[in-house]
Amino acid sequence: MKLSRREYLGFYIYATPKNAIELDYNNEILAKAELIRCRRQEAVINEEFGFMDRHKMRVDFMAYFKEVCRKKDHKWHIVYLHFEKFVNGKCMFGEITVDLCNRFRDYLLHARQLKHTDKMVSRNSATSYFSLFRGVLKLAYRDKYLRENPNDFLEKIESRDIHKEFLTQDELKTLASTPCDIPVLRNASLFSCLTGLRISDILNLKWENLCTAPDLGHCIRLRTQKTQTEALLPISYEAYALCGEPGTGKVFKELRRCMTGYPLKAWIKKAGIQKHITFHVGKHCTFSI
Repeated sequence: MKLSRREYLGFYIYATPKNAIELDYNNEILAKAELIRCRRQEAVINEEFGFMDRHKMRVDFMAYFKEVCRKKDHKWHIVYLHFEKFVNGKCMFGEITVDLCNRFRDYLLHARQLKHTDKMVSRNSATSYFSLFRGVLKLAYRDKYLRENPNDFLEKIESRDIHKEFLTQDELKTLASTPCDIPVLRNASLFSCLTGLRISDILNLKWENLCTAPDLGHCIRLRTQKTQTEALLPISYEAYALCGEPGTGKVFKELRRCMTGYPLKAWIKKAGIQKHITFHVGKHCTFSI
């Protein structure tokens, strides 16, 4: 009446060996199965008594980090690339220590940008990157790859208040009336200004997220990419019109993140706006056009 757990390895042996070759084969397979059993038992004992399983310590942290990033947005991948550069592409779980994490923290505070190597990573970007890295450590601790959570001994990077540019209502109207070489960029940018949605949420926005409100207006039902919270967001008729003809799949199908760089700046410059405006500025503008 004892609880047991079985794990099938998929190994097979000859029930009645007919010659020496089959007998040697059986002995070799049985030896391998016994080795695996011993390792499994060692792992169970280590977990039960709080010891770190030496096999988990040799698991590739970089592969784990990359798999985590695969399910996240682009910023997680940037953090992965910075950490990959910091450790020269190699890091096992056994090497994840508080000292290593603190040295990576110091690296971020003095690192250059990956794409624009002539520029330094801003303080607030370093704050965000280190926060995401600590998120990976938390997941690794949850998945029992780390015996203790390094975050308990790490200090976050404090952010700094910065001056944030924004568009006035007149500037937004000027921008809306200025022709854009990429129509989907124009519509998505103005949609961001009218709704306050981030680029990550707009890229993932689908027609099934749009619904009719009780007052027959329009609203968006979505889970935001950054906060992972459910929200029902009423939107204006102008914002809904920017979505184009109703269909299936993504609303702004042709929109690419790379369009929010030079193409966006060129359109803003064409409108005669001299401010440093990024796509994210739309989150701070909720006007009508």
